[in-house]
Amino acid sequence: MDSWREMIALPLAGRSRKPRMQGLSMVLDKGLGLAETKDLLDISANHIDFIKLGFGTSALYSDGILQAKIELVKAYGVDIYPGGTFFEVAAAQGKAKSFFKLAQSIGFSAIEVSDGTIYLDPDDRRRAIEMGVELGFKVLAEVGKKDPDEQDTYRELGMQAKKDLEAGAHWVIVEGREFGKNVVIYDETGQIKDSAVEEFMAWVERPECLLWEAPLKDQQEALINRFGADVNLGNIPPGEILSLEALRVGLRGDTLKRCYR
Repeated sequence: MDSWREMIALPLAGRSRKPRMQGLSMVLDKGLGLAETKDLLDISANHIDFIKLGFGTSALYSDGILQAKIELVKAYGVDIYPGGTFFEVAAAQGKAKSFFKLAQSIGFSAIEVSDGTIYLDPDDRRRAIEMGVELGFKVLAEVGKKDPDEQDTYRELGMQAKKDLEAGAHWVIVEGREFGKNVVIYDETGQIKDSAVEEFMAWVERPECLLWEAPLKDQQEALINRFGADVNLGNIPPGEILSLEALRVGLRGDTLKRCYR
């Protein structure tokens, strides 16, 4: 016996291994250097499905560094994509097609289509998703506004998720921002509004395709307890990916207590 995994059974069953379509973990990268990225991947690549280069940071890397980072991430079997806000900038300037083509040529393996800040015509949104699929990207579409005063109803969010999946999106992200407060299913303190989740889920036809942005530990725990170890979670800080995996499989007290009581 030469590893902990051979000796200890994971307390929470049902965790899928990579490659997988469910149980995804997406890391929010706000500017890690190449050495930091390699350290992260050396330790955690088996538990990371996507790395998102947050916001529009993809435009701010020095020449050659972005391509090197993309290739490094993909070499570890992890998908990488630019943040949805960057897509929104391109879409607002009428350059969505050029944006996708450049993302493809640089080497991104996934793409996000969102309208969390701007207004995006429904037909343009559908065409963007279809274009992403045609170009061979893994396509993630996001629902929900960043400004709580502009939020759609939960019925509208559920119907948008349905349309996005019908257009070819592989997953639908539920907006949670980087801080997880006062947005969609989270209240001003970051607690999950149970009634909001229930109302939203009543309109969702394929819940396994949802990816919940959940940057805070209590949010991750609550969603795991509600939907199981293989719930899709995103906007995870790089330094917390192993902590999340421990939550998923019962190697942390918060979820272990469910197993032996």
